[in-house]
Parts: sequence; structure tokens; C-alpha cells
Amino acid sequence: MPTRYPQEAVLRDGRRLLIRPFTGHDVDPLYEFFLRLPQDVRRFAWDRIDSRSLVESWGRELDYAKVLPLLAWDGHKVVADATLHRREGSPLRLVGRVKWLIEPAYRGAGLGTLLVNNFIDTARADGLRHLTCMLISDFEADAVETLRNIGFQGYTVPGYGTDPDGNQHDMIKMVLKL
Repeated sequence: MPTRYPQEAVLRDGRRLLIRPFTGHDVDPLYEFFLRLPQDVRRFAWDRIDSRSLVESWGRELDYAKVLPLLAWDGHKVVADATLHRREGSPLRLVGRVKWLIEPAYRGAGLGTLLVNNFIDTARADGLRHLTCMLISDFEADAVETLRNIGFQGYTVPGYGTDPDGNQHDMIKMVLKL
């Protein structure tokens, strides 16, 4: 990890947060964060984040070479979770995939940009050539805009995603060449 953690982050509105990697001791606060998220956010998450056993498995199976999970803390409360995923020995070994969830009260203050920029620094230091992110076009329009402002290019795949009710959604694959 080229970035030293923990690090203090100051949001555009002046709030100060602590950014550091998730550890096995963070299962409870991370799970509580997931449960605080609105239902419409949880239902579109990539994983079943309302499953405590899944979050516990993340705490037991940490491998920062495969997944770098960062948490943003406001005091003793997690307010964002972001991950950089890497693959070894595959055609995508030089591509990192980024995912993140931010508590609604902390959106629009630069936290997403800060977290993605941390991953860009890490990806460059690790020799990755691209970062990618898949987003639901309509539901995650703010995240699409954040990534575009950082320099990601996107293309839309019509009907690529399916919500829990079976409805199809266009998705945007965002790619940053490092």
C-alpha cells in the first residue's frame, strides 16, 4: 500500500474523517453501517450486505493483495466502505475493480473522490494498468459523475443489471487508463 494509513481526510464541508483499511475487528461497525443504509441502497449492493455471516467471512478472510477494503470513520461510526479488487494470474491481472458505498449524509462532500483517488495511487504503485467500476446508470448517476470528473470513461450496457424484483437496468462500465 503506497498510502500510509490511517489518514485524516477533510471533506469539502469541513468534516474530518479517518480513513483506514478494514480489519477483522471492524465486523460489527461495518455491519451496523450496512444496516443503516437505506433499503433502496442495500438492495442494489453487489453483495448481500445484510448478511452478518458474509461480513464476518470478510473479517476472517482478509487478503489485502486481493481486496483492499477501506473504511471511512466519523468517530466510532463507519460512514463509507470502499474496495479495490484485484485478480492474480488472469487476463485481468492488471485491472483493478472499484466498489464503494457511502452513507447518504456524507455524499456530495468529496468522500467518493477521496477514496477513489486512494485506489488510483495504490493501483499505480502496484503496476495496474486500468481501474474499472460497474454502476447502475439511473440509480448511481452521482457516482458516474464522480468517476467522470476523475477521468474515467464510460460506456452503457443496456439492460445488463437486474434488480431484486427482476427489473432490468442499464449499467455503465467506467474505465480509467492509468
